[in-house]
Amino acid sequence: MSSVRSSMYWTVHLEGGPRRVNHAAVVVGDKIYSFGGYCTGENYRKRRPMDVHVLNTSNFRWSALPLPKQNDPQVNCVPYQRYGHTAVAYGDKIFVWGGRNDEAACNVLFCFDTNILQWSCPSVSGMIPGARDGHSACIINHCMFVFGGFEEEIDRFSQDVHALDLRTMRWTYIITQGEPPSYRDFHSATALGDRMYIFGGRGDLNGPFHSQEEIYCSDIMYLDTKTCRWHRPVTAGDVPIGRRSHSAFVYNGHLFIFGGYNGLYDEHYNDLYRFSAANNEWHLLKPQGKPPSKRRRQSCLVVGDKVFLFGGTSPCYSPNPIAFLGNIEENAVDGLEAKLMDHNDLHILDFAPSLRTLCLLVVIQNHMEETWLPEDIKWEIRAMTTNNSISRPLNNTG
Repeated sequence: MSSVRSSMYWTVHLEGGPRRVNHAAVVVGDKIYSFGGYCTGENYRKRRPMDVHVLNTSNFRWSALPLPKQNDPQVNCVPYQRYGHTAVAYGDKIFVWGGRNDEAACNVLFCFDTNILQWSCPSVSGMIPGARDGHSACIINHCMFVFGGFEEEIDRFSQDVHALDLRTMRWTYIITQGEPPSYRDFHSATALGDRMYIFGGRGDLNGPFHSQEEIYCSDIMYLDTKTCRWHRPVTAGDVPIGRRSHSAFVYNGHLFIFGGYNGLYDEHYNDLYRFSAANNEWHLLKPQGKPPSKRRRQSCLVVGDKVFLFGGTSPCYSPNPIAFLGNIEENAVDGLEAKLMDHNDLHILDFAPSLRTLCLLVVIQNHMEETWLPEDIKWEIRAMTTNNSISRPLNNTG
């Protein structure tokens, strides 16, 4: 397998953010909003309001929005804490749909207004999809397209497409042409023009039914939303191995895949691939700098020329179970217990690092003396090296 080394660079690694797995996050303006997710040790049977964390992408600092009180009139419009849900940004509003806690899945639509930092439950009509988690969602031409997932009520994987018109708030079941992607969950759906690209996910040898006989497809497919026809392009290059719980994002017209997990090999990944829709070719990329650890169920968001990656879970091995915060895995390496470590870290991948940024990295990596540097450069170094402590803002100006 070949690889492409480019000027992109892993520039920042900070600890101390929200420790979250299987959360959902979007960009609005210069802020990243992260909703819910899982953290080992927390109670996901009891219903409680979903937490919202906001990342200031200028200074790399997190804020936790105050949770509503029980007597707050807004509390009934706040989604309960969950995982496996989706979030999409439409203007200055964010729509959260699906997901589950340890008791049940949900199909109620919630809207978060980033101007007033409040939730609402918009009235919807049409054919509302069944409650599910592990589905995908993306915005194309004013519509939120939802694909796949695991449906709670009928206890099976899905390969259906639903669309919510965000202008009319009407759900439509999309009748598609051509062979659809196989039944799956924890895949990715990425919008490129009028196309919704589907990659990865966990399927089953028994089609829609969960029998513990997992399959992982490495094909990429797309739905042409103008014709509602599925296409399976013939791809070339460094085709990534099938995986689930990876991240997908778009930069400069290309689709990128990071990380994920393959259950057949019991392998986590921290690789980065670029897919060009123009020639259907994959490239394995080798950014400079230290990459994040191998992981799944993280978030990757693009702001300008930077990708902000945070959260997720990674395998760790230790003879001391008390030393780790995470779930015990069944397998072991050399007699060591395998655990999943939930992350609270933030990584930044810079596609176009400036000379100033590269010079700052030299200072940081070589532990050079900083006292002689100008104050503004010292501030930048502190922002790139000082761990976060989550604050609670009083308003939306922080």
